[in-house]
Amino acid sequence: MFRSLFDPGYKEYKRNAKQADKVMALEDEYRKLTDEQLREKTVIFKQRLANGETLDDIAVEAFATVREAADRTLGLRAYKVQVIGAFALHGGNIAEMKTGEGKTLTSTMPAYLNALSGEGVHVVTVNEYLAARDAEEMGKVYKFLGLTVGLNLREITPEEKREAYNADITYSTNNELGFDYLRDHMVLYKENIVQRPLNYAIVDEVDSILIDEARTPLIISGGAKDVGNLYRQADLLVKSLNLETDVDIDIKLKHAVLTESGMEKAERFFSIENLYDLKYVSLVHHINNALRANYIMEKNVDYVVQDNKVIIVDSFTGRLMHGRQYSEGLHQALEAKEHVEIKKETRTVATITFQNYFRMYKKLSGMTGTAKTEEEEFRNIYNMYVVVIPTNEPVIRIDDPDLIFSKNAAKYKYIVQDVKERYLKGQPVLLGTVAIETSELLSELLTKARVPHNVLNAKQPEREAEIVAHAGNKGSVTIATNMAGRGTDIKLGPGVVELGGLAVIGTERHESRRIDNQLRGRAGRQGDPGYSSSADK
Repeated sequence: MFRSLFDPGYKEYKRNAKQADKVMALEDEYRKLTDEQLREKTVIFKQRLANGETLDDIAVEAFATVREAADRTLGLRAYKVQVIGAFALHGGNIAEMKTGEGKTLTSTMPAYLNALSGEGVHVVTVNEYLAARDAEEMGKVYKFLGLTVGLNLREITPEEKREAYNADITYSTNNELGFDYLRDHMVLYKENIVQRPLNYAIVDEVDSILIDEARTPLIISGGAKDVGNLYRQADLLVKSLNLETDVDIDIKLKHAVLTESGMEKAERFFSIENLYDLKYVSLVHHINNALRANYIMEKNVDYVVQDNKVIIVDSFTGRLMHGRQYSEGLHQALEAKEHVEIKKETRTVATITFQNYFRMYKKLSGMTGTAKTEEEEFRNIYNMYVVVIPTNEPVIRIDDPDLIFSKNAAKYKYIVQDVKERYLKGQPVLLGTVAIETSELLSELLTKARVPHNVLNAKQPEREAEIVAHAGNKGSVTIATNMAGRGTDIKLGPGVVELGGLAVIGTERHESRRIDNQLRGRAGRQGDPGYSSSADK
């Protein structure tokens, strides 16, 4: 009673559950329809909308149609909890569904319903692998029902992008949607615009995109001056400083500044009298960037060096962000630090944040396994409720409390021993790390312990699908950065249930509790057994 009075998300859930019951009641009737009769429903729905009915009027029948079509094309029939989640999405809210509860199938129902208006639906994922996978798999349902499906990728031409956006349902990443919007505002002729007006979006991993990365600016830059030499000089100065006396570093605040003695050394290095004279403001900016690059930014954590280039690592997913670079000269400072080619500084031509972009949609909805903790922010900024959807089967995963060690060496020794014991009995293990560096260190330790394993980190994203597909098999050991925590479904191989299911072991706590929960949620899907624990220092 208390929840129904004070939790608006719970009120939405109760209302959506009643609607879901109506959909479930139509199951027998729709099973009797031929494929042709089922396809004909799309034409009938469009006609009813043209005659003045609303999407809400046809929602129950449309969802029943998709349920039946998915069963015939994919062999998947949505459970009642998935139908409840679909109504939450159609209502412009967030469906919080635990890992393995079938968010991808859930999204097909509101995507189909809202596409019937002809104004387009965008299904947004965190990476191109997931966008391509879902467009291929779920596209079979839409095509069976007579709708068109588009896939918007980074490398396709503007003509191909326009075609993808003109489809009834378009799969894309959040980055590509934002950059296409910016490019559309830079074209000379309206015929060159690729996006249609923003109608309805279903955002997968909505907390990652709309909260974690909400204020991340997407920037299109133009050419500017070459000041590579100044970056090299600032880097030489910073590398010559004494860490004890010349630099004041605050790792927690990610801040590094010169001390009095550091300032004196800088003045001698550049042969100037007063470093903080107004005419040297640009030099101070370069020195500060060099300090941050050398003493705050970590290689193989914040960025990697590949093919003589500095590539940013997304701190939320662990994936490489090709084509993106740090602003305000920090990227060039990192290039100077790593002795690779220093790109020219660029000036901003167009920019927008994810928060501002997604608020332009007529209707916005999202799915994730972890959103309730951020409900107030979703409500205040995006006007969305968080509707918590129960699991189809009870979660029987065993979640052990954290183990705390005084030294890293002791922690890694324990982890390797634990993994080896599980490997010898055949239980699959997923080892979660925050940094690429940690994943490579653990790989070395497991190799010494003669434990065969796979490493899934930003350095080999092309192997992601293959590694994840086998991560639940008997005797499989997988080391993964955050990228395995998002959108990946690890299915258990034969005989694994009897061994206790997948064991997820976190090697350190992430700054965000939600990302730890995402990793934990790889195990114990759909009522499967599983185990999770975390070791930290």
